[in-house]
Amino acid sequence: MSRLPCLTRALALVLALAASAADADTLRRFALVAGNDQGGADTRPLRFARDDARKMHALLLRLGGVSPVDAKLLLNEDARDFLAALAELEQRARAARARGERTALFVYYSGHAKDGALRLGDTRLGFDDLKRRLAEASSDIRIAILDSCRSGAMTRTKGARRAPAFDIESGASRDARGLVILTSSAADEDSQESDALAGSYFSHHLASGLLGDADRSGDGRVTLFEAYSHAYARTVADTAASSAGPQHPTFSYDLAGNGDLVLTDLRASGGGLIVPGAAPVGTYYFVDPGGLVVAELDKAADVERRVALAPGTYRVKRRLADRLRIGEVEVRRGHQAVLHEARLQDAPFSDDPVKGGLRADGAWWTLGLAGGVQSYFDAPTRDSLFLSVGMVGAEAQLHDYFRRDWVWGLDVALGSRRAVLMLPTLTGPGYRYSMTSVGTSLSSEWPMGPVAPFLGARMAWLIMRRDFADEALPDQKFAMFSPGLVAGIRWNPLSRLHLTARARTHYLLYNVDAQRSLGFWELGALVTYQP
Repeated sequence: MSRLPCLTRALALVLALAASAADADTLRRFALVAGNDQGGADTRPLRFARDDARKMHALLLRLGGVSPVDAKLLLNEDARDFLAALAELEQRARAARARGERTALFVYYSGHAKDGALRLGDTRLGFDDLKRRLAEASSDIRIAILDSCRSGAMTRTKGARRAPAFDIESGASRDARGLVILTSSAADEDSQESDALAGSYFSHHLASGLLGDADRSGDGRVTLFEAYSHAYARTVADTAASSAGPQHPTFSYDLAGNGDLVLTDLRASGGGLIVPGAAPVGTYYFVDPGGLVVAELDKAADVERRVALAPGTYRVKRRLADRLRIGEVEVRRGHQAVLHEARLQDAPFSDDPVKGGLRADGAWWTLGLAGGVQSYFDAPTRDSLFLSVGMVGAEAQLHDYFRRDWVWGLDVALGSRRAVLMLPTLTGPGYRYSMTSVGTSLSSEWPMGPVAPFLGARMAWLIMRRDFADEALPDQKFAMFSPGLVAGIRWNPLSRLHLTARARTHYLLYNVDAQRSLGFWELGALVTYQP
Protein backbone atom coordinates (compact mmCIF):
# COMPACT_ATOMS: atom_id res chain seq x y z
CA MET A 1 0.00 0.00 0.00
CA SER A 2 1.54 3.35 -0.97
CA ARG A 3 1.73 6.18 1.54
CA LEU A 4 2.91 9.78 1.29
CA PRO A 5 6.61 8.99 1.92
CA CYS A 6 6.51 6.87 -1.23
CA LEU A 7 5.07 9.69 -3.29
CA THR A 8 8.48 11.20 -4.04
CA ARG A 9 9.08 8.31 -6.45
CA ALA A 10 5.61 8.82 -7.93
CA LEU A 11 6.22 12.54 -8.30
CA ALA A 12 9.50 11.97 -10.10
CA LEU A 13 7.83 9.58 -12.51
CA VAL A 14 4.84 11.84 -13.05
CA LEU A 15 6.94 14.94 -13.68
CA ALA A 16 9.28 13.07 -16.00
CA LEU A 17 6.38 11.86 -18.10
CA ALA A 18 4.12 14.92 -17.83
CA ALA A 19 2.15 15.60 -20.96
CA SER A 20 1.58 19.10 -22.22
CA ALA A 21 -1.55 20.97 -21.16
CA ALA A 22 -2.76 21.04 -24.73
CA ASP A 23 -2.43 17.28 -24.90
CA ALA A 24 -4.54 16.90 -21.77
CA ASP A 25 -7.28 19.03 -23.26
CA THR A 26 -7.69 16.69 -26.25
CA LEU A 27 -8.90 13.88 -24.01
CA ARG A 28 -12.49 12.70 -24.40
CA ARG A 29 -13.53 12.11 -20.80
CA PHE A 30 -16.06 9.57 -19.53
CA ALA A 31 -17.20 9.33 -15.91
CA LEU A 32 -19.08 6.75 -13.86
CA VAL A 33 -20.02 8.18 -10.44
CA ALA A 34 -21.76 5.94 -7.91
CA GLY A 35 -22.91 6.48 -4.34
CA ASN A 36 -24.66 3.86 -2.25
CA ASP A 37 -25.79 4.36 1.35
CA GLN A 38 -26.85 0.72 1.66
CA GLY A 39 -24.46 -2.18 2.21
CA GLY A 40 -26.70 -5.15 2.85
CA ALA A 41 -28.52 -6.67 5.80
CA ASP A 42 -25.47 -6.77 8.10
CA THR A 43 -24.60 -3.07 7.73
CA ARG A 44 -26.01 0.23 8.90
CA PRO A 45 -26.98 2.77 6.24
CA LEU A 46 -24.46 5.49 5.53
CA ARG A 47 -25.42 9.14 5.72
CA PHE A 48 -23.47 10.87 2.97
CA ALA A 49 -22.37 8.42 0.26
CA ARG A 50 -25.00 9.57 -2.22
CA ASP A 51 -24.33 13.21 -1.36
CA ASP A 52 -20.62 12.73 -2.06
CA ALA A 53 -21.48 11.15 -5.43
CA ARG A 54 -23.81 14.00 -6.39
CA LYS A 55 -21.13 16.57 -5.59
CA MET A 56 -18.42 14.72 -7.53
CA HIS A 57 -20.71 14.25 -10.54
CA ALA A 58 -21.60 17.97 -10.64
CA LEU A 59 -17.94 18.95 -10.23
CA LEU A 60 -16.74 16.75 -13.12
CA LEU A 61 -19.44 18.14 -15.40
CA ARG A 62 -18.71 21.75 -14.49
CA LEU A 63 -14.92 21.73 -14.28
CA GLY A 64 -13.67 18.28 -15.26
CA GLY A 65 -14.30 18.42 -19.02
CA VAL A 66 -16.91 15.65 -18.90
CA SER A 67 -19.95 16.09 -21.13
CA PRO A 68 -23.34 15.18 -19.59
CA VAL A 69 -23.84 12.54 -22.30
CA ASP A 70 -20.56 10.89 -21.28
CA ALA A 71 -21.37 10.74 -17.55
CA LYS A 72 -23.40 8.26 -15.49
CA LEU A 73 -24.63 8.99 -11.96
CA LEU A 74 -25.81 5.95 -9.97
CA LEU A 75 -27.46 6.42 -6.57
CA ASN A 76 -28.19 3.31 -4.49
CA GLU A 77 -27.93 1.09 -7.57
CA ASP A 78 -26.61 -2.47 -7.31
CA ALA A 79 -23.52 -4.13 -8.78
CA ARG A 80 -25.37 -5.20 -11.95
CA ASP A 81 -26.34 -1.57 -12.67
CA PHE A 82 -22.78 -0.47 -11.93
CA LEU A 83 -21.26 -2.96 -14.36
CA ALA A 84 -23.90 -2.22 -17.01
CA ALA A 85 -23.14 1.51 -16.81
CA LEU A 86 -19.41 0.80 -16.95
CA ALA A 87 -19.89 -1.40 -20.04
CA GLU A 88 -21.86 1.35 -21.77
CA LEU A 89 -19.15 3.93 -21.11
CA GLU A 90 -16.45 1.50 -22.24
CA GLN A 91 -18.33 0.98 -25.50
CA ARG A 92 -18.60 4.73 -26.05
CA ALA A 93 -14.88 5.09 -25.28
CA ARG A 94 -13.97 2.37 -27.81
CA ALA A 95 -16.03 4.14 -30.45
CA ALA A 96 -14.25 7.41 -29.66
CA ARG A 97 -10.83 5.75 -29.92
CA ALA A 98 -11.83 4.24 -33.24
CA ARG A 99 -12.35 7.81 -34.47
CA GLY A 100 -8.82 8.70 -33.37
CA GLU A 101 -9.71 10.38 -30.04
CA ARG A 102 -7.69 9.88 -26.87
CA THR A 103 -9.93 8.88 -23.97
CA ALA A 104 -9.95 8.87 -20.19
CA LEU A 105 -12.34 6.89 -17.99
CA PHE A 106 -13.12 8.06 -14.43
CA VAL A 107 -14.80 5.74 -11.93
CA TYR A 108 -15.80 7.19 -8.53
CA TYR A 109 -17.49 5.16 -5.79
CA SER A 110 -18.61 6.13 -2.30
CA GLY A 111 -20.25 3.52 -0.12
CA HIS A 112 -19.73 0.34 1.88
CA ALA A 113 -16.87 -2.13 1.48
CA LYS A 114 -16.04 -5.34 3.28
CA ASP A 115 -14.04 -8.52 2.77
CA GLY A 116 -12.39 -7.41 -0.45
CA ALA A 117 -15.54 -6.22 -2.22
CA LEU A 118 -17.62 -3.13 -2.74
CA ARG A 119 -21.02 -3.60 -1.10
CA LEU A 120 -23.75 -2.12 -3.29
CA GLY A 121 -26.92 -2.90 -1.40
CA ASP A 122 -27.21 -6.68 -1.22
CA THR A 123 -24.80 -7.19 -4.14
CA ARG A 124 -21.00 -7.40 -4.25
CA LEU A 125 -18.29 -6.25 -6.64
CA GLY A 126 -14.85 -7.64 -5.82
CA PHE A 127 -11.85 -5.31 -5.80
CA ASP A 128 -9.88 -7.73 -7.96
CA ASP A 129 -12.74 -7.95 -10.48
CA LEU A 130 -12.99 -4.17 -10.68
CA LYS A 131 -9.23 -3.73 -11.04
CA ARG A 132 -9.13 -6.36 -13.79
CA ARG A 133 -12.04 -4.71 -15.57
CA LEU A 134 -10.34 -1.32 -15.46
CA ALA A 135 -6.97 -2.74 -16.48
CA GLU A 136 -8.54 -4.31 -19.55
CA ALA A 137 -10.56 -1.22 -20.53
CA SER A 138 -9.51 0.31 -23.82
CA SER A 139 -9.32 3.93 -22.60
CA ASP A 140 -5.89 5.53 -22.66
CA ILE A 141 -6.16 6.55 -19.01
CA ARG A 142 -8.32 4.95 -16.35
CA ILE A 143 -8.80 6.59 -12.94
CA ALA A 144 -10.64 4.85 -10.08
CA ILE A 145 -11.42 6.81 -6.91
CA LEU A 146 -12.78 4.57 -4.14
CA ASP A 147 -14.14 6.08 -0.92
CA SER A 148 -15.52 3.25 1.15
CA CYS A 149 -16.06 3.27 4.89
CA ARG A 150 -18.57 2.59 7.70
CA SER A 151 -20.76 4.71 9.94
CA GLY A 152 -20.46 6.05 13.51
CA ALA A 153 -21.77 9.11 15.44
CA MET A 154 -20.47 12.64 14.87
CA THR A 155 -17.47 11.11 13.12
CA ARG A 156 -18.53 7.80 11.67
CA THR A 157 -16.77 5.07 9.78
CA LYS A 158 -18.13 3.73 6.52
CA GLY A 159 -18.36 -0.03 6.05
CA ALA A 160 -19.69 -2.95 8.07
CA ARG A 161 -17.14 -3.91 10.70
CA ARG A 162 -13.39 -3.50 11.06
CA ALA A 163 -12.26 -5.16 7.85
CA PRO A 164 -9.68 -4.47 5.14
CA ALA A 165 -10.74 -1.37 3.25
CA PHE A 166 -8.81 -1.97 0.01
CA ASP A 167 -6.08 -4.38 -1.02
CA ILE A 168 -4.22 -2.42 -3.69
CA GLU A 169 -0.50 -2.80 -4.34
CA SER A 170 1.83 0.19 -4.40
CA GLY A 171 3.00 -0.79 -7.85
CA ALA A 172 0.60 -1.21 -10.75
CA SER A 173 0.82 -4.26 -12.95
CA ARG A 174 2.66 -4.18 -16.26
CA ASP A 175 -0.61 -4.64 -18.18
CA ALA A 176 -2.41 -1.72 -16.45
CA ARG A 177 -1.70 0.82 -19.20
CA GLY A 178 -2.43 4.17 -17.59
CA LEU A 179 -4.37 2.79 -14.60
CA VAL A 180 -4.53 4.97 -11.50
CA ILE A 181 -6.36 4.01 -8.29
CA LEU A 182 -6.97 6.42 -5.42
CA THR A 183 -8.51 5.11 -2.21
CA SER A 184 -9.70 6.84 0.91
CA SER A 185 -7.84 4.66 3.41
CA ALA A 186 -5.16 2.03 3.84
CA ALA A 187 -5.86 -1.71 3.87
CA ASP A 188 -5.99 -1.91 7.68
CA GLU A 189 -7.95 1.32 8.30
CA ASP A 190 -11.51 2.57 8.32
CA SER A 191 -12.53 5.66 6.39
CA GLN A 192 -14.56 8.32 8.13
CA GLU A 193 -17.49 10.67 7.60
CA SER A 194 -18.25 13.99 9.28
CA ASP A 195 -21.63 15.49 10.14
CA ALA A 196 -20.18 19.01 10.00
CA LEU A 197 -18.91 18.43 6.45
CA ALA A 198 -22.00 16.39 5.45
CA GLY A 199 -19.68 13.97 3.68
CA SER A 200 -16.58 11.86 4.05
CA TYR A 201 -13.32 13.58 4.93
CA PHE A 202 -11.56 12.18 1.88
CA SER A 203 -14.23 13.11 -0.68
CA HIS A 204 -14.69 16.54 0.88
CA HIS A 205 -10.99 17.38 0.68
CA LEU A 206 -10.66 15.85 -2.77
CA ALA A 207 -13.57 17.97 -4.03
CA SER A 208 -12.26 21.08 -2.29
CA GLY A 209 -8.88 20.48 -3.88
CA LEU A 210 -10.44 20.09 -7.32
CA LEU A 211 -12.23 23.43 -6.79
CA GLY A 212 -8.87 25.14 -6.45
CA ASP A 213 -7.28 24.51 -3.06
CA ALA A 214 -4.95 21.89 -4.57
CA ASP A 215 -3.70 24.21 -7.34
CA ARG A 216 -0.27 24.77 -5.85
CA SER A 217 1.27 25.69 -9.20
CA GLY A 218 -1.20 28.55 -9.61
CA ASP A 219 -1.83 27.77 -13.29
CA GLY A 220 -5.61 27.48 -12.88
CA ARG A 221 -5.59 23.71 -13.30
CA VAL A 222 -5.61 20.89 -10.76
CA THR A 223 -3.71 17.78 -11.74
CA LEU A 224 -4.21 14.25 -10.49
CA PHE A 225 -1.09 14.37 -8.34
CA GLU A 226 -1.97 17.79 -6.91
CA ALA A 227 -5.47 16.60 -6.02
CA TYR A 228 -4.28 13.40 -4.36
CA SER A 229 -1.47 15.09 -2.40
CA HIS A 230 -3.93 17.67 -1.10
CA ALA A 231 -6.61 15.12 -0.17
CA TYR A 232 -3.99 12.94 1.56
CA ALA A 233 -2.56 15.71 3.73
CA ARG A 234 -5.92 17.19 4.74
CA THR A 235 -7.56 13.82 5.40
CA VAL A 236 -4.72 12.66 7.66
CA ALA A 237 -4.76 15.99 9.53
CA ASP A 238 -8.54 16.02 10.08
CA THR A 239 -8.78 12.40 11.23
CA ALA A 240 -5.68 12.30 13.44
CA ALA A 241 -7.69 13.07 16.59
CA SER A 242 -10.78 11.01 15.72
CA SER A 243 -11.85 7.93 17.67
CA ALA A 244 -11.13 5.72 14.64
CA GLY A 245 -7.59 7.07 14.32
CA PRO A 246 -5.77 8.72 11.41
CA GLN A 247 -6.85 7.74 7.93
CA HIS A 248 -4.24 7.43 5.16
CA PRO A 249 -5.45 7.57 1.55
CA THR A 250 -3.51 5.45 -0.93
CA PHE A 251 -2.31 5.96 -4.49
CA SER A 252 -1.60 3.23 -7.06
CA TYR A 253 -0.29 4.51 -10.38
CA ASP A 254 1.00 3.49 -13.77
CA LEU A 255 1.04 6.56 -15.98
CA ALA A 256 3.87 5.51 -18.28
CA GLY A 257 3.56 7.37 -21.56
CA ASN A 258 0.62 9.48 -20.41
CA GLY A 259 2.04 11.91 -17.85
CA ASP A 260 0.17 13.74 -15.12
CA LEU A 261 -3.48 14.35 -15.88
CA VAL A 262 -5.39 17.61 -15.46
CA LEU A 263 -8.55 16.73 -13.54
CA THR A 264 -10.21 20.14 -13.36
CA ASP A 265 -9.74 23.43 -15.17
CA LEU A 266 -10.70 26.25 -12.82
CA ARG A 267 -11.21 28.58 -15.77
CA ALA A 268 -13.72 26.32 -17.50
CA SER A 269 -16.81 27.86 -15.90
CA GLY A 270 -15.74 31.42 -16.68
CA GLY A 271 -16.61 32.43 -13.12
CA GLY A 272 -15.64 31.64 -9.56
CA LEU A 273 -13.89 33.61 -6.86
CA ILE A 274 -10.47 35.28 -6.71
CA VAL A 275 -8.67 35.76 -3.40
CA PRO A 276 -6.11 38.51 -4.18
CA GLY A 277 -2.45 38.16 -3.37
CA ALA A 278 -2.75 41.03 -0.89
CA ALA A 279 -5.37 39.14 1.15
CA PRO A 280 -4.20 37.96 4.58
CA VAL A 281 -2.57 34.58 5.00
CA GLY A 282 -4.77 31.81 6.37
CA THR A 283 -7.32 29.15 5.60
CA TYR A 284 -10.57 30.45 4.13
CA TYR A 285 -13.79 28.46 4.42
CA PHE A 286 -16.70 28.96 2.03
CA VAL A 287 -20.07 28.03 3.50
CA ASP A 288 -23.29 27.51 1.55
CA PRO A 289 -26.72 28.78 2.74
CA GLY A 290 -27.31 25.42 4.46
CA GLY A 291 -24.31 25.96 6.76
CA LEU A 292 -22.01 23.43 5.07
CA VAL A 293 -18.41 23.98 4.00
CA VAL A 294 -18.32 23.47 0.24
CA ALA A 295 -14.69 24.53 -0.28
CA GLU A 296 -11.57 25.52 1.62
CA LEU A 297 -8.60 27.57 0.48
CA ASP A 298 -5.15 27.75 2.05
CA LYS A 299 -3.82 31.22 1.27
CA ALA A 300 -0.08 31.96 1.35
CA ALA A 301 1.48 35.42 1.47
CA ASP A 302 1.42 37.47 -1.77
CA VAL A 303 -0.11 34.60 -3.77
CA GLU A 304 -3.35 35.06 -5.67
CA ARG A 305 -5.66 32.06 -5.35
CA ARG A 306 -8.73 30.99 -7.30
CA VAL A 307 -11.62 28.82 -6.13
CA ALA A 308 -14.14 27.69 -8.75
CA LEU A 309 -17.32 28.06 -6.70
CA ALA A 310 -20.64 27.45 -8.42
CA PRO A 311 -22.95 30.47 -8.75
CA GLY A 312 -24.53 31.38 -5.43
CA THR A 313 -24.10 33.32 -2.20
CA TYR A 314 -21.52 32.09 0.32
CA ARG A 315 -20.46 32.97 3.83
CA VAL A 316 -16.69 33.35 4.11
CA LYS A 317 -14.84 32.50 7.32
CA ARG A 318 -11.21 32.88 8.32
CA ARG A 319 -10.34 31.74 11.82
CA LEU A 320 -7.89 33.77 13.92
CA ALA A 321 -6.48 32.96 17.35
CA ASP A 322 -9.06 34.97 19.28
CA ARG A 323 -11.87 35.68 16.81
CA LEU A 324 -13.34 35.07 13.40
CA ARG A 325 -13.28 37.14 10.27
CA ILE A 326 -16.56 36.52 8.46
CA GLY A 327 -18.39 38.05 5.52
CA GLU A 328 -20.47 37.26 2.48
CA VAL A 329 -19.66 36.99 -1.21
CA GLU A 330 -21.88 36.46 -4.24
CA VAL A 331 -20.61 34.43 -7.19
CA ARG A 332 -22.50 35.10 -10.41
CA ARG A 333 -22.54 32.88 -13.45
CA GLY A 334 -19.85 33.84 -15.95
CA HIS A 335 -18.30 36.47 -13.66
CA GLN A 336 -15.28 36.32 -11.40
CA ALA A 337 -15.99 37.68 -7.94
CA VAL A 338 -13.15 39.14 -5.86
CA LEU A 339 -12.97 38.65 -2.11
CA HIS A 340 -12.04 41.95 -0.47
CA GLU A 341 -10.73 41.87 3.09
CA ALA A 342 -12.64 45.09 3.85
CA ARG A 343 -15.90 43.18 3.43
CA LEU A 344 -15.03 40.81 6.28
CA GLN A 345 -15.86 41.72 9.87
CA ASP A 346 -14.64 40.56 13.24
CA ALA A 347 -16.98 38.21 15.06
CA PRO A 348 -16.80 36.02 18.17
CA PHE A 349 -16.49 32.26 17.83
CA SER A 350 -20.16 31.93 18.80
CA ASP A 351 -21.03 33.41 15.39
CA ASP A 352 -19.23 30.63 13.50
CA PRO A 353 -21.37 29.93 10.40
CA VAL A 354 -20.08 26.35 10.14
CA LYS A 355 -22.49 24.41 12.34
CA GLY A 356 -23.80 21.61 10.12
CA GLY A 357 -27.19 23.29 9.81
CA LEU A 358 -30.00 22.29 7.50
CA ARG A 359 -29.09 19.92 4.73
CA ALA A 360 -31.29 21.04 1.85
CA ASP A 361 -28.54 20.02 -0.59
CA GLY A 362 -28.90 16.40 0.47
CA ALA A 363 -32.70 16.27 0.50
CA TRP A 364 -34.53 13.92 -1.85
CA TRP A 365 -38.12 13.38 -2.98
CA THR A 366 -40.34 10.39 -3.40
CA LEU A 367 -43.68 10.33 -5.21
CA GLY A 368 -46.20 7.54 -4.86
CA LEU A 369 -49.67 6.04 -4.78
CA ALA A 370 -51.48 4.88 -1.65
CA GLY A 371 -54.40 2.63 -0.83
CA GLY A 372 -56.11 1.60 2.39
CA VAL A 373 -59.19 1.56 4.54
CA GLN A 374 -60.57 4.07 7.05
CA SER A 375 -62.91 3.19 9.89
CA TYR A 376 -64.15 4.63 13.19
CA PHE A 377 -63.59 2.99 16.58
CA ASP A 378 -67.21 3.60 17.69
CA ALA A 379 -69.61 1.01 16.21
CA PRO A 380 -72.74 3.26 16.08
CA THR A 381 -70.68 5.91 14.29
CA ARG A 382 -69.45 3.34 11.75
CA ASP A 383 -72.99 2.17 11.04
CA SER A 384 -74.86 5.45 10.78
CA LEU A 385 -72.76 8.60 10.70
CA PHE A 386 -69.29 8.10 9.20
CA LEU A 387 -68.93 4.82 7.37
CA SER A 388 -65.92 2.56 6.91
CA VAL A 389 -64.60 3.24 3.44
CA GLY A 390 -61.73 2.28 1.15
CA MET A 391 -59.34 5.10 0.23
CA VAL A 392 -56.98 5.70 -2.70
CA GLY A 393 -54.64 8.64 -3.04
CA ALA A 394 -51.28 10.13 -3.88
CA GLU A 395 -48.41 11.31 -1.72
CA ALA A 396 -45.18 13.29 -2.01
CA GLN A 397 -42.44 12.98 0.60
CA LEU A 398 -39.37 15.11 1.21
CA HIS A 399 -36.58 13.21 2.99
CA ASP A 400 -33.61 14.60 4.95
CA TYR A 401 -34.52 18.28 4.54
CA PHE A 402 -35.09 19.43 8.11
CA ARG A 403 -32.61 16.92 9.47
CA ARG A 404 -31.28 13.48 8.64
CA ASP A 405 -33.94 10.70 8.65
CA TRP A 406 -36.86 13.11 9.00
CA VAL A 407 -39.60 12.83 6.38
CA TRP A 408 -42.14 15.51 5.54
CA GLY A 409 -45.15 14.24 3.62
CA LEU A 410 -48.07 15.80 1.75
CA ASP A 411 -50.97 13.50 0.90
CA VAL A 412 -54.45 13.51 -0.58
CA ALA A 413 -56.92 10.61 -0.60
CA LEU A 414 -60.49 9.96 -1.71
CA GLY A 415 -62.99 7.27 -0.85
CA SER A 416 -66.71 6.62 -1.33
CA ARG A 417 -69.39 3.95 -1.08
CA ARG A 418 -73.15 3.65 -1.48
CA ALA A 419 -75.30 3.05 1.59
CA VAL A 420 -78.83 3.20 2.98
CA LEU A 421 -79.65 5.64 5.75
CA MET A 422 -80.48 3.86 9.02
CA LEU A 423 -81.72 6.27 11.71
CA PRO A 424 -84.33 5.84 14.48
CA THR A 425 -86.49 8.49 12.82
CA LEU A 426 -85.72 7.78 9.15
CA THR A 427 -84.86 4.56 7.34
CA GLY A 428 -84.49 3.70 3.70
CA PRO A 429 -83.16 6.62 1.64
CA GLY A 430 -80.14 5.67 -0.41
CA TYR A 431 -77.11 7.93 -0.57
CA ARG A 432 -73.45 8.08 -1.55
CA TYR A 433 -71.02 8.58 1.30
CA SER A 434 -67.67 10.15 0.36
CA MET A 435 -64.56 11.11 2.27
CA THR A 436 -61.79 13.49 1.13
CA SER A 437 -58.61 13.76 3.19
CA VAL A 438 -55.79 16.27 2.65
CA GLY A 439 -52.94 15.93 5.12
CA THR A 440 -49.37 16.72 6.02
CA SER A 441 -47.12 14.65 8.25
CA LEU A 442 -43.67 14.83 9.81
CA SER A 443 -42.07 11.57 10.89
CA SER A 444 -38.72 10.23 11.98
CA GLU A 445 -37.21 7.06 10.52
CA TRP A 446 -34.77 4.55 12.01
CA PRO A 447 -33.06 2.93 8.98
CA MET A 448 -31.88 -0.65 9.48
CA GLY A 449 -30.48 -1.89 6.20
CA PRO A 450 -33.23 -2.01 3.57
CA VAL A 451 -36.03 -1.41 6.11
CA ALA A 452 -36.84 1.71 8.10
CA PRO A 453 -39.47 1.85 10.86
CA PHE A 454 -40.96 5.31 11.40
CA LEU A 455 -43.17 7.26 13.79
CA GLY A 456 -44.61 10.74 13.46
CA ALA A 457 -47.49 13.19 13.67
CA ARG A 458 -50.08 14.16 11.07
CA MET A 459 -52.65 16.93 10.58
CA ALA A 460 -55.50 16.33 8.14
CA TRP A 461 -58.36 18.36 6.71
CA LEU A 462 -61.36 16.04 6.34
CA ILE A 463 -64.44 16.59 4.19
CA MET A 464 -67.30 14.07 4.62
CA ARG A 465 -70.43 14.15 2.45
CA ARG A 466 -73.75 12.35 2.09
CA ASP A 467 -75.38 12.91 -1.29
CA PHE A 468 -78.95 11.53 -1.34
CA ALA A 469 -80.52 10.00 -4.41
CA ASP A 470 -83.85 11.53 -3.36
CA GLU A 471 -83.68 15.19 -4.36
CA ALA A 472 -86.20 16.04 -1.63
CA LEU A 473 -83.55 15.29 0.97
CA PRO A 474 -80.77 17.88 1.37
CA ASP A 475 -77.20 16.73 0.91
CA GLN A 476 -75.02 16.89 4.00
CA LYS A 477 -71.43 18.03 4.43
CA PHE A 478 -69.10 18.13 7.41
CA ALA A 479 -65.49 19.38 7.41
CA MET A 480 -62.85 19.95 10.05
CA PHE A 481 -59.18 19.57 10.99
CA SER A 482 -58.12 16.32 12.64
CA PRO A 483 -54.75 15.71 14.42
CA GLY A 484 -53.28 12.24 14.57
CA LEU A 485 -50.29 9.89 14.74
CA VAL A 486 -48.71 7.76 12.04
CA ALA A 487 -46.44 4.71 12.32
CA GLY A 488 -45.18 2.06 9.96
CA ILE A 489 -42.23 0.54 8.15
CA ARG A 490 -40.64 1.37 4.79
CA TRP A 491 -38.87 -1.27 2.70
CA ASN A 492 -36.49 -0.76 -0.23
CA PRO A 493 -36.75 -3.85 -2.47
CA LEU A 494 -35.06 -1.91 -5.30
CA SER A 495 -32.81 1.13 -5.28
CA ARG A 496 -35.53 3.61 -6.28
CA LEU A 497 -38.67 1.71 -5.30
CA HIS A 498 -40.06 2.00 -1.77
CA LEU A 499 -42.91 -0.06 -0.28
CA THR A 500 -44.50 1.22 2.92
CA ALA A 501 -47.00 -0.32 5.30
CA ARG A 502 -48.47 2.13 7.78
CA ALA A 503 -51.19 2.76 10.35
CA ARG A 504 -52.77 6.07 11.34
CA THR A 505 -55.01 7.04 14.22
CA HIS A 506 -56.85 10.38 14.37
CA TYR A 507 -59.05 12.42 16.69
CA LEU A 508 -62.18 14.16 15.41
CA LEU A 509 -64.47 16.47 17.38
CA TYR A 510 -68.04 16.18 16.06
CA ASN A 511 -70.25 19.06 17.21
CA VAL A 512 -73.21 19.23 14.82
CA ASP A 513 -76.17 17.78 16.70
CA ALA A 514 -74.14 16.90 19.78
CA GLN A 515 -70.56 17.33 20.90
CA ARG A 516 -68.84 14.00 20.57
CA SER A 517 -65.17 12.98 20.59
CA LEU A 518 -64.61 10.45 17.84
CA GLY A 519 -61.56 8.48 16.87
CA PHE A 520 -60.80 6.74 13.60
CA TRP A 521 -58.00 4.56 12.25
CA GLU A 522 -56.49 3.93 8.84
CA LEU A 523 -54.49 0.98 7.57
CA GLY A 524 -52.77 1.43 4.25
CA ALA A 525 -49.91 0.70 1.89
CA LEU A 526 -47.82 3.14 -0.12
CA VAL A 527 -45.72 2.54 -3.23
CA THR A 528 -43.26 5.36 -3.92
CA TYR A 529 -40.59 6.07 -6.51
CA GLN A 530 -37.47 8.13 -5.95
CA PRO A 531 -36.77 10.25 -9.08
